[in-house]
Amino acid sequence: MKVLSAAIAAACLASCFQMASPARAAESDFLSQSRQLILSGKRSGEGYFGPQGRYLIFQSEREANNPFFQMYLLDFEKGEIQRVSNGVGKNTCGWIHPNQKQMMYSSTHADPASAALQKQELDFRASGQQRRYAWDYDPQYEIYSSDLSGQNPRNLTKTLGYDAEGSYSPDGKEIVFASNRQAYMGKLSAADQERLKIDPAYFIDLYIMNADGSHLRQLTKQGGYDGGPFFSADGSKIVFRRFNEAGDRAEIWSMNRDGSQPQQITDLGVMSWAPYYHPSGEYIVFATNLHGFGNFELYLVDAAGQKQPVRITDTEGFDGLPAFSPDGKQLSWTSGRTADGASQVFLARWNHAAALAALQVAPLKSASISSAPLKADRFQTTPAISATDLRQRIGYFASPELEGRLTGSAGEELATTYASQVFEQLGLQPAGDKNSFLQAFEFTSGISLGDNPRLAIGSKKYKQGQDWSPLVFSESGHFDGSEVVFAGYGLRAPSTGKYEEYDAYFHLDVKDKWVAVLRYWPENLPDEQRSELKRYAALRYKAMQARNLGAKGLIVINDQAQEPIAFRSQSTPGALSLPVISVSGQVAEQWFQAAGKDFNQIQKKLDDGQGVQGFSLSKAAISLDLELKRERKIGHNVLAQLTVPGATRTVVIGAHLDHLGQGASHSSLASTADAEQIHFGADDNASGSAGVLELAESLLQHRSELKQNVLFALWSGEELGLLGSSHFVEQQKKDFARRYSAYFNMDMIGRMQKALVLQGVGSSPLWKPLIEKQNLMLGLPLVLQDTAYLPTDVTSFYTNQVPVLNAFTGAHADYHTPSDTADKIEYEQMVPILQLLERLSLAVAREDRTPKYVQQVAPEQNQTRGLRVYLGTIPDYAGAEVKGLKLSGVSQGGPAELAGLQGGDVIVELNGKKIENIYDYTYAIDTLKIGKVASIVILRGNQRLSLAITPGSRK
Repeated sequence: MKVLSAAIAAACLASCFQMASPARAAESDFLSQSRQLILSGKRSGEGYFGPQGRYLIFQSEREANNPFFQMYLLDFEKGEIQRVSNGVGKNTCGWIHPNQKQMMYSSTHADPASAALQKQELDFRASGQQRRYAWDYDPQYEIYSSDLSGQNPRNLTKTLGYDAEGSYSPDGKEIVFASNRQAYMGKLSAADQERLKIDPAYFIDLYIMNADGSHLRQLTKQGGYDGGPFFSADGSKIVFRRFNEAGDRAEIWSMNRDGSQPQQITDLGVMSWAPYYHPSGEYIVFATNLHGFGNFELYLVDAAGQKQPVRITDTEGFDGLPAFSPDGKQLSWTSGRTADGASQVFLARWNHAAALAALQVAPLKSASISSAPLKADRFQTTPAISATDLRQRIGYFASPELEGRLTGSAGEELATTYASQVFEQLGLQPAGDKNSFLQAFEFTSGISLGDNPRLAIGSKKYKQGQDWSPLVFSESGHFDGSEVVFAGYGLRAPSTGKYEEYDAYFHLDVKDKWVAVLRYWPENLPDEQRSELKRYAALRYKAMQARNLGAKGLIVINDQAQEPIAFRSQSTPGALSLPVISVSGQVAEQWFQAAGKDFNQIQKKLDDGQGVQGFSLSKAAISLDLELKRERKIGHNVLAQLTVPGATRTVVIGAHLDHLGQGASHSSLASTADAEQIHFGADDNASGSAGVLELAESLLQHRSELKQNVLFALWSGEELGLLGSSHFVEQQKKDFARRYSAYFNMDMIGRMQKALVLQGVGSSPLWKPLIEKQNLMLGLPLVLQDTAYLPTDVTSFYTNQVPVLNAFTGAHADYHTPSDTADKIEYEQMVPILQLLERLSLAVAREDRTPKYVQQVAPEQNQTRGLRVYLGTIPDYAGAEVKGLKLSGVSQGGPAELAGLQGGDVIVELNGKKIENIYDYTYAIDTLKIGKVASIVILRGNQRLSLAITPGSRK
């Protein structure tokens, strides 16, 4: 019935490894006309209808002078909302009496310390800090009844202890509620007294009393949290949630009104809670995090608990605390699917017939849950770093079951679930979203072609995939009304001294016209000239030139094939602001013939270096309808913290958990024969991920020695461009370097050949003497590399002024291929590597200070192209969906910093060239000259700024 405590929200998903997936349907099958009902306030939740559906009572945080929940009553007939608690203390769990004249709720307003607690929390927030949200089982909570205006509140419980989560029986005669009052009556053992300090929820049981507070009876007496009770519509049953004694799992239970005949309804082995009967009494709706710690979804199950539960919602994030209207036609629930991610009350129409139909076809529970034993060996590890532990962990991460751990995939979900379980069992604090171990981030996972793409010239229609195809960086839309002109190879290259300027657009007006160009570059030119022209022959560059000259669109002739360039559904950063398509050589020949031109003859002239003036291919209007859908998915980091009381700084130990998945991708180096296989990623980077888990378990033995917190991080999206670690940094960029003192990363540490490579050593003067000292006893052969700009997650930290070290054992022939398997890992050799990293991280965490940070000169993007000009910009490689080039930082003392640029700026123009993405920026650098001032236009927040930058030379 509550947003859960830290221990509870970290619930173990063990049974995900041993059960079939529950029955499945679409959210739209059950919910329609969904809308955010409550819009005001920082957050709201627990909306419960009155007996005739006119009122909804809910809790919300919206009072300026009180940072805690207050109770509010929504009147659907009048369209009004009024506060019904007195504005003091913490308030929760409202319920309207069947007579519609009274209500009840739980409150701490009588606590003499309420005013001080409110001020303390307000001062804390005013300082710029923010607590991770967790429910407070305050022993000052009492249940009050009042009239519907909130007047004349009367204390019904009057007992020290958490008294809350109450609801009236349908006849209004009784109240069922949750309480841990027994724990405050002086009867606990010494061990239980200590447990009460850290886990008061463990002692919560269910009670029932008359509506006036008399005739109290205890209904449950089992160790573990029993809570969230509600009556069935006929008043004969009570449904509730029951946690195991460890507090890491919860199931749905029911019992008779008097507490007899308790029955377990669900058996999912995860966090299932907030149950509520449908008025028909035929089924129960509840919330569960079966799909990830931070991803609570609504499910329904038959009231007898005989069938497999059926999923209702499928929206990423929190969906919980469901409640039906009295007629069963509406469902209210609390959801984080808001624009800002804050939880608010939502309302939707409920399809009762669809619910019954789904349950009718749902398999029996006995047939859906496997009896296979829990794979406990994954958790039977020792505190010491050991090869046996590493073999178990890497064996699972790199198993066929996880299918290569592609970001946003089911395999990634299994990997993050397992890592979360390990962290939870170790007793580490969840450091992800909404008091969980998972931190979600959204990313572009691919590009797909929308319905009914159409290309026509005049009355002639062309077949997509056979005659033409779009390129993935094209703009979408409807385009027509202009002719097509031919511009040779579409190349524009400056004079090199030896070779004259090459300009395919010489004396050719292409403004508001479609431009057709050949795909590659002239074939028969001298090798040196051809090599120079290749630099300007990339399709994006040709499209950029056409765009800058005012063309309406670009048509690339795939002149050496009888089919267009194939459309590949894959992620690509930055669409251009014009349509770009490809046509086959056969289509091009038809166009040339219609224009009275010989295609082969003209191409031969161009290949021989002869000048060919551009010309019109068609006076007929071209018509294009094109939709490219940028598909979005959710990836997850796993974050857990070893918290040191009073510590203000944090050491981070991390590795990337994701890999390439199954099948061909732009990063795969597999042969054609193996391209469709699973890329297991045992060394890259199951080895580093297992190392993080081993260090988490081992460092717990040193908790008392630490003066800094230690954050253990498993990133996803590294293979797609450091997405997960970039998201983590972006979420808390303010004062980032003050809070995080150092980052230790492991990317491929499983196959040491000659030496362990430690990269990023130049990021702090501390590293070399510290490495020397800590390696004396271990004697590992080391190679030290200064650079901290690396194609792994250290870059996300280093560009935000945090010293970094990356451990790496070297590349091998199995890198990014399906042959990177667990049997090739050198498990025994990993042990001293991890021991060295443990010594290094401990040396930092034992001191209450931050290692000095050294700024290095950043390598410019694509310097392999031979660029001489240096600007000192550090692009944000996370692939943010912005028009322009976003910077994650600038090099200290470089031209960009001297010009006034800073991290977070978005470059939209350089030297008069429009910048829409990293490719535009790279090509624009070609136009700069060392020492000659150039203009640069940036977006900084809502400001557009024009600055002057003086390019420097590369050292």
